Amino acid sequence: MQLLSWLLLLFCICASGVNSLSHVPVLLWSTESSAWSLAPIVNAGHITSGHEFYKLLEEDAPKPKLIVMFLQDTLSIDDFTYYSTVYGNENPLQNVQHILDTSPSSLILPSVDKKTVDNLPNYLKKQDDWNIVDVDHLNVSSLEMNKDKPNLIIIRLQSIPRSNEKSAAKVFGENDKHIGRITRKLKNHGFHFTAIYTGVKPSKVVKSFDMVYKTGRELLATDSIVSYTPLNVTNGSDVSCILIYATQFIITVNKSLELDLTNITFEVPSVDTSSSECSASNTTLSLVYSLSEKDLSSLEIRFFMTNMFYTGSARNWFKLESVMLIPNKDILRNATFSTSYASAPAEYSYHCQQVGTSSMYGERLIPTNTEANNWEIFISEFQIQGFNIENNIFSYASDCTTFFTPAIWMGLVSTIILLWILSYGIFMIMQLTTNDKFDDPKSQPLSVPQGE
Repeated sequence: MQLLSWLLLLFCICASGVNSLSHVPVLLWSTESSAWSLAPIVNAGHITSGHEFYKLLEEDAPKPKLIVMFLQDTLSIDDFTYYSTVYGNENPLQNVQHILDTSPSSLILPSVDKKTVDNLPNYLKKQDDWNIVDVDHLNVSSLEMNKDKPNLIIIRLQSIPRSNEKSAAKVFGENDKHIGRITRKLKNHGFHFTAIYTGVKPSKVVKSFDMVYKTGRELLATDSIVSYTPLNVTNGSDVSCILIYATQFIITVNKSLELDLTNITFEVPSVDTSSSECSASNTTLSLVYSLSEKDLSSLEIRFFMTNMFYTGSARNWFKLESVMLIPNKDILRNATFSTSYASAPAEYSYHCQQVGTSSMYGERLIPTNTEANNWEIFISEFQIQGFNIENNIFSYASDCTTFFTPAIWMGLVSTIILLWILSYGIFMIMQLTTNDKFDDPKSQPLSVPQGE
């Protein structure tokens, strides 16, 4: 509880004056009791520089040194405070909390430049020719370290699905158990090591007061959307033939297995696009993912696009015809979806804020076979272009939003109601009349007969 209180205090102070757009928290613990004994106290709002961070790693460490870095796709200091308290007794981060409380030495750095974390392997390799091992799952019993060199083991944790709070808490819990399991096994095997838990990028942007003042009134509960680099498909040449972009790319299978493909598609691309095909009239974007799920070892997603001339408009139009999902390379089990109105002039790209299988999205993907009913697709800030790409960048985007959006209809209806109220009020005022006679105080009062 003391740790949680301290983390909450640090977050509240830092949130008021620190822009965490490029900063990530770093949690460190070591088997050496003397590590960081002389480390300076981190002041509120202080951003740990690369020089300070690297110096901390070099202090009081055993030789040869072993550093184990648990790397998550997104992480912010508020994740520890929020997910440790929001679910009461079900604390998804209980192992990390227990490790920090019981380790001989531990240190929490709320804000570290993310470039420092990204550059850590290169920095260590230049300093002392470190042995770098990058793995997804570490088998401690078969761990073979280079005894002549210091070793850095990078363990990549599961990506956090930020679109769903319950799913995010579940994955946080699984990552937490994995961290606790690896830490215990390393201790049981007698390894002396330093552990680092951090993220590739922040999960949430906290704006400072001066930024809020410049941008005007904003909803305080609105999270900033993390931006990515568009996926560029060159099809074996230096010229781009397909561009695709999204801020979220989520596939759900049988309403139970959720696959967040955003990071492996855009942030750290590991998707295979070699099967994509480009031509002047037909283009197919093929995204092949290697997965580690029990019943789903691979998944291919195909976007079929056409470029046709229409006499009615006397111009060529680009259209996203359909989307096909092929699980485990089994084309017979493909799930195919047709699009509703996903089209744009051939010189433009196509953009839609929300694309998916729900009828609530701007562009709905309609199942065309029975297998498609087992799949759900959600893509946010979707943009794609399969023809006439110049300078490897998107052309002007034709949006899926119609002219009369729900917001416009609400404004029109509200205006009509207000005008009707105003007209009715003016009409009632015009019907007001004055009396024909008035009392004169200098003459006798008016006499109104009361009899029959």
